[in-house]
Amino acid sequence: MTDVSAGTLAEMLDERRHLLEIALWMFGSETTADRIVQETYRRWYALDDGERAAIAVPRAWLTRVAGGICLELLAAGHALGSLPAPGTPAASAPWPVTGPPRRQTPSAGAMLARHDRVARRFAAACDTGDAAALRAVLAADAIVVSDGGGKLRAPVHPTHGAQAVARFVTALLAGQPPGTEVAVESVNGRTGLVLRQTGRAVAVVGVSVAGPEVTAVWIVLNPDKLHSWHRL
Repeated sequence: MTDVSAGTLAEMLDERRHLLEIALWMFGSETTADRIVQETYRRWYALDDGERAAIAVPRAWLTRVAGGICLELLAAGHALGSLPAPGTPAASAPWPVTGPPRRQTPSAGAMLARHDRVARRFAAACDTGDAAALRAVLAADAIVVSDGGGKLRAPVHPTHGAQAVARFVTALLAGQPPGTEVAVESVNGRTGLVLRQTGRAVAVVGVSVAGPEVTAVWIVLNPDKLHSWHRL
């Protein structure tokens, strides 16, 4: 890449790592995670320069696309035949060479601090079950992605929009028995939530953030993926 500041490069690498961590968390396979991220960037490259320039928050767009791909794979039983094999330069690059003009970016520490503030607003709304507060912290085109496993039945079809996502999360929380703990903890190196019943994790929730809003909610319910989160 040319004419890329150190701050911009740090954000690019942080962004790609974030997408990889989400995909790995959802599927537990490095190969699958890498192909999901590469397909996400392939779809970015499939846009023309004008379409990319019109995207106000590229990170949010990439997060939503990665979430959609995860949903596609979950619905198809993790079939990977539709995803391209890794290795093409366009798919591997963390950001397009051309596109929106360079902009000032925050440091990695500032990005984590911003994520923490927004995630804690989301957590507070979850803890009180306040649907209005949830909608207020969600981006208008937010998405929720769930692996659909565990004791609670959750749809694997896409759930888009602040109101729909707020309903989904509120229903998830309302479906828990009395005494369920909602704890704010580090999830994939960023602030997230863990739901526990008598010390056993029943759900782990991560969020993607752009600006002051949550753009995606990632929920793992599969008991096989939650053992390390138990606090017995």
